[in-house]
Amino acid sequence: MEAIKTETIETKMLRHLDNLTKPLGSLGRLEEYCVKLAAIQGTVPPAVQKKCVYVFGGDHGVAAEGVSLYPKEVSYQMALNMVNGGAGINALSGGTGWDVVFVDAGVDADFPPELIKSSQNAVRPKARFIDAKIGRGTKNFYHEDAMTAAELEAALKKGGEIAEDAVRHGYTMAAVGDLGIANTATGAAMLVAAGLDSSRIIDRGTGIDEAALENKRRVITEAVRQRAPGSDPHAIMRALGGFDLAEMTGFILGLKGKGVACILDGFPVTSAAYMAYLIDSSITSYLFAGHLSRVSGHRVVLEKMGLEPAISLEMRLGEGTGAVIGGFIVELAAVCARDMASFDSFEVSKATSEEQKF
Repeated sequence: MEAIKTETIETKMLRHLDNLTKPLGSLGRLEEYCVKLAAIQGTVPPAVQKKCVYVFGGDHGVAAEGVSLYPKEVSYQMALNMVNGGAGINALSGGTGWDVVFVDAGVDADFPPELIKSSQNAVRPKARFIDAKIGRGTKNFYHEDAMTAAELEAALKKGGEIAEDAVRHGYTMAAVGDLGIANTATGAAMLVAAGLDSSRIIDRGTGIDEAALENKRRVITEAVRQRAPGSDPHAIMRALGGFDLAEMTGFILGLKGKGVACILDGFPVTSAAYMAYLIDSSITSYLFAGHLSRVSGHRVVLEKMGLEPAISLEMRLGEGTGAVIGGFIVELAAVCARDMASFDSFEVSKATSEEQKF
């Protein structure tokens, strides 16, 4: 398909949609997705040829403060389950045609070398493994900065390298997922430090009770006050972030200009995307919000970035599960644009301009 100049592509895509055998605008938001995909790819109509969900895993020192329902060992156990094909993301990706990659950004465990090696030829539903470990979990930000400046720089760089991995593998759509105990606490801390209302941001995460939620609020608000990172996203990530979330930030920034649509999952992923947004607000031109999770702060952050979720299914599993479902809907928009007959090629009478209003 011939490449189109960026400045004219939205108009050309709209003209293409209006010439399909349907009433004007009748595909609703699917038509918006088509226009955005066309601008990302530089072609009319766009196509989703290959897609992958990158799940970034990491442990968080703040888990020691009782901010999660589960012990940190669960991060490693769930990562093994994912690489072996048994997690929720493996099932949903298999059903919607996504490859799965697990990225070890900072899980507090060492994965068996034979597992890493064998995963390089993984066939769906199993996941490919990328070793991008910065360290075995961050420090407890309630007592000290989560990471050093050098560790943050390394994590952002690793994320950019993983964006290049997506390009090398020919993915035209990349979803971002998370895996790690206490990552909602880390994400919330970063967002509160960035100026978002703590009463709307700090939520139950894995489903903690009221007493644990109150403890989580205390830990986060006190840590933000103690660390006082200011409004700079790099300082926020260094003081309160996670290796996994920092790599997500680098990954999202690294996809800029690569022709790859990026689909966000739930709250932890979106907190990382917000750090990327604070660094470069133009990233929203290639971002899609896969879903709206049950975590209350998720909508707040999406609204800040001007993103509307594709679906809302009351999900809060993480792993990229909401992103692959929402991303599949975005893909279907491109399928319609490419596969529907046009008025020019098929003998269907166009409606009059008056009829098109209804």
